[in-house]
Parts: sequence; structure tokens; C-alpha cells
Amino acid sequence: MDPFSNFINGNGKNSERWEIANLAPAPEEEWQRMHEFLGVSADDISAMVETVEVLFRRGPELVVGTYDYLLQDRETAAILGWERGADPEHLAERRRFFTVWLARTLGLDFSQDFARYLFRAGQLHAGHGPRATHVPEMYVTGSISLVNATFARFLAEEMPGNPVIPAALAGWNKVLSLHLNMMLLGYRSALALDSGDFAVNVSMFGRMRTLTHRQNMQMRLPAGARMETALQKFFNYYPQARADVFDLGWIGGERLDASGTPWFEAHKVYHIKPMWRVLLNGKDLSYIGGTRVPVSEGDEIQIFPPGR
Repeated sequence: MDPFSNFINGNGKNSERWEIANLAPAPEEEWQRMHEFLGVSADDISAMVETVEVLFRRGPELVVGTYDYLLQDRETAAILGWERGADPEHLAERRRFFTVWLARTLGLDFSQDFARYLFRAGQLHAGHGPRATHVPEMYVTGSISLVNATFARFLAEEMPGNPVIPAALAGWNKVLSLHLNMMLLGYRSALALDSGDFAVNVSMFGRMRTLTHRQNMQMRLPAGARMETALQKFFNYYPQARADVFDLGWIGGERLDASGTPWFEAHKVYHIKPMWRVLLNGKDLSYIGGTRVPVSEGDEIQIFPPGR
């Protein structure tokens, strides 16, 4: 807790500037971290660029073929609600979504905006889209593998024997792994929101509605949960809201490495900004114990920006 975490308000009540920690990485942070880990290099990009025209030309075939494949598989057809054939409107929606993703992928888009797009795509695949279609994780992973395999087939057919192909496919494999990691980050944030023993309602006001595009939502929590768990779930699902609501700080401590040598490690901590208010059943967390307060079934959480 920082030295200014406790103060007296104008009514003489003790107030606590509460905080949360242990949030999942934001999409932009995870994107950069994974990009560096995979080592997507200038040589990788140079090789991939030489294959873009071929892959772009056969892009429509990839889009159509992917959904033909999903339609023919009994389990994926059932997941999509296509046991008796694809719904034309639903199929068109999914093809458009896939086409946008493919165009940005072949355009070698490494922007933070694309990271956020992929994060949201993961949430949609976890049943948080307009049709509430939940695609099991194995099929999210499997679909990326199928795209990788199709890239390899297209290049073998269109550029037989070209020495750039192995390097290009290595690069595309890194890029698709990067995309999968981002989608799974969003996917798991959605699963966490839906996981628990009981439900609570969350209402948002003012700026929070702009950031989340929602006025209210419901989340599930485990028995015995405290507000810390609820806020972690919420801000892992809506990482775009963190910068508005919190001041970022750091906490540190020592831990032992594999050899038993102690070393210092810093972790992020998020302090609620002045004038932002989070209420549980109409009571401001700053006056009732912060994130330590227990939450029960049917409780109402409200988030207010300054000025409300």
C-alpha cells in the first residue's frame, strides 16, 4: 500500500485508496512479449513478403475451403448450429470476419490495434459474440494449424522448388503462433468471466460505457470470493479500461531462481485513481475495506467515473 492510501474525507470518514494486482498482461504487452520470444526477424518478414502475392491470390479459396471443411465435420457443424446445413447469413458473417483477419495477416500487420482485435476474436470464440457460439479451445488451436497447413500447400503448388518457401513457412508459423496466443488470452478471459458458483451484476456509467461498449453485464464468482477476484476478472476482460481507472505502480520482492540464488522481481499493482468509485451494493469500496470485502450471490457492483 502506498503512503497516501489512507486519508480522511470531508465527513471525517476513513478512506482507503485500494489496489489490485496479479492481472493478466494487457493485449499490447503480451503481443510485444510473444513477438520478442518468437524472434520474428527482418529475414522472416523478407521471406514472407515474397509469398504474399500467391497467398493473397488464393485467399478466397482458403476462406471458402475452411468453412466447407468445418461444415463437413460433424462436431464442428454441430457447434456452429449447421447440422442441417449452413445458415447463409451466419456463414457470410464468418467469412467476412475470416477475410478481414486474413487480409491483415497477409499485410503483416504487427500493430497494437491488431493485438486488441485478436484478443476480442478470442472472446467471441468463447461464446461472447452476438450468436453466443462457443467454439471449444481445441478447434481454435486446430483452425490455426489448418491455416498453416494450407499456406504450405498453396506455396508448394504455386512456387514448387522455390528456395524461399522453407524460410517463409517458418515465418508464417511464428506469426500464426503469435495470433493464436493473443486469441487464447482473450478466450480465457471470457471463460473466467463465466466460471464460478454464483452470479453478480456489474453496472457501468459514463466513461466506462464508452470503454466497454456496455451498460451492464453479469459475471460468475467462486464461493467465498472477495471483490479482488471480481475486479481481476473484470479488468482482465476489459484491459482497455485499466489506464483510465488506475494509476500503475510496482511492488517487488525476492524469489529464488533454479540454483537457489535470490533475485529481485517487480510486479505491477493498480491503484484506484482519485474520484473513480467502485461500489458494492451502493457502498464505496474505499470506505468498506477495499478489495478484501466478500461478495455474495445477487450482489450489484457499480463503476462510476469522476463527476458521477
